[in-house]
Order: sequence, then structure tokens, then C-alpha cells
Amino acid sequence: MPVRPIVIHGEPVLHRRAEPVTEFDAALKELVEDMYLTQEAANGVGLAAPQIGVGLRVFTWKMANNDGVPEIGHIVNPYVKAAKPAAGEPDRNEESEGCLSVPGYSYPLKRGESATVTGFDSDGNEISFSATGWFARCMQHEYDHLNGFLYVDRLNAAWSKKAKKAIRAAGWGVPGHTWMPGEDRDPFGHDDEDADDAEVTAD
Repeated sequence: MPVRPIVIHGEPVLHRRAEPVTEFDAALKELVEDMYLTQEAANGVGLAAPQIGVGLRVFTWKMANNDGVPEIGHIVNPYVKAAKPAAGEPDRNEESEGCLSVPGYSYPLKRGESATVTGFDSDGNEISFSATGWFARCMQHEYDHLNGFLYVDRLNAAWSKKAKKAIRAAGWGVPGHTWMPGEDRDPFGHDDEDADDAEVTAD
């Protein structure tokens, strides 16, 4: 059960709707374990299967929350229904997200402050919970991945322009780019000397 490479913006699997899981078998359990290992190595708080090149509706998380939900978990074939985001411009300091598939960048985005989440675990047991605050943001971010969207696709016009410029400058936006957690330098600075001050990635 290895750590897997994370694919970067431009890889087709990131930009199309993932397929539902139909077999709750050993292969699914292995996928989930690989995702946990990859997420941990990448210092991420969430990871969707398309981010490791697998077009299935699965995501994992590692995030403390105030909702009584285990800090480490996964969900298969989820449905996430979020509250409507508040009106106004997103706050650069309080509402910025990062993404392991747009490594090293963060941009502010309005999200709903709460969400209901339903789905299954890898054994096929039903899961249902409510999420609030940053945990709700994480759930929405990962669910977007399963529907072919990255958070940069949802930015307002000004921040979208900045993100597109950064993506072009990095040479992304086309297939073939990956980075390897645990081997490549952490793009969000978690393995730097001042790692305690490094920005937490949303995904």
C-alpha cells in the first residue's frame, strides 16, 4: 500500500466527474489505505481519489472538528449538501484554501458555513453527519473534486485571474504533471524550518 503521486491541474481525471464505486471489495480498501498514506505524506487535510489519478467517488480527510466526527475518515459515493455561502467578498486571511493539485498556492473563496454529508464507508455501511466551519469547507472542497471541479474554478473574477496566471507560469493546465509526497519538497512549506508557521492546505 504505497504513497502515490499527486496529479496536478491539467490532468484530465481532475476535470471530469468521477464514477460511482460499485464494488466494496479489497481493491477499494487498498485504495482508501493508499489515500490515507498519501494524504499523510502530503500534509493534507483531505484527498480525493482523482488527485491520485483514480476516477472514483472516494475521498479521505484528517481534520479536527467540533461536529463529533472522527478526525481521520473516508467516504465512498458521498453526497454533500452545503448551506449557501454568505454574500460579499472572501476574506484573504480567513477564507483562503489550498489544494494539493495546485501545489504551493492559496486563494480566498466563499463557502457555505455548514454542510450535510451522506455516503458509505469501504465496507458499504451508511455514513451520515453534519459539518460546520472549516470541516464543512473541507467536505465541500473534496466533493468538488469528485464532480470535476478544483477550488480555483470557483474563485471570483479577480482571484481567478491571479490563479490562471500562476497555473500558466508553472506550466500546468496540461496533462503529465505530478509531485511525490515524501520525496519532493512540500509545496506548502511544511518541511521547512519554520514549518509551524506554514499554511495548512485545505486539500
